Amino acid sequence: MTEELALALLRKRRQEGLEYFIETYTPYVSAVVRNILGTQLPWQDVEEVVSDVFVALWRNADKPEPGKVKGYLGKTARNKAINRLRGHGLELAVEEDILAVPTPGPEETLTQTERARLLCDAVQSMDWPDREIFVRYYYYGEPAVSIAKALKMSPAGLRQRLKRGRDRLRETLMKGDMFDGV
Repeated sequence: MTEELALALLRKRRQEGLEYFIETYTPYVSAVVRNILGTQLPWQDVEEVVSDVFVALWRNADKPEPGKVKGYLGKTARNKAINRLRGHGLELAVEEDILAVPTPGPEETLTQTERARLLCDAVQSMDWPDREIFVRYYYYGEPAVSIAKALKMSPAGLRQRLKRGRDRLRETLMKGDMFDGV
């Protein structure tokens, strides 16, 4: 079954569509949730959040666009995991750092937005598996060992791809003078 067919079945409230996404993306969703919850909460919470992600997919079957279900599931997993932490009175350490940063002005915000767009475009232009590695490692925070295993690569080979990819991104982004000293 293809993702497009599974999405069409899901939108028609056919269980086979949901089963496809559960079978295909449970390891990925679990990794995103585990990386956020870490050891702060027991494994039962990880399982519940993963289940909640697929329930959200079922309830919001019209939201994900064809070809973008993985991204939708990743964002949903991240948000639900953060909400679970907050529900237990816990926070991500990164969020504490964000609170200490002064609010940027309009010009700085525009520059940051442009930089983010350029970075996104540069990552999207990467070939597979480099794009997959970058998104999983930098956006979802998945450990290199886990990504290497999922992509049937050696961890050393994956780290080498990350390094080469960073070098290519730096070179691409420096051409536009948007990332001084990246």
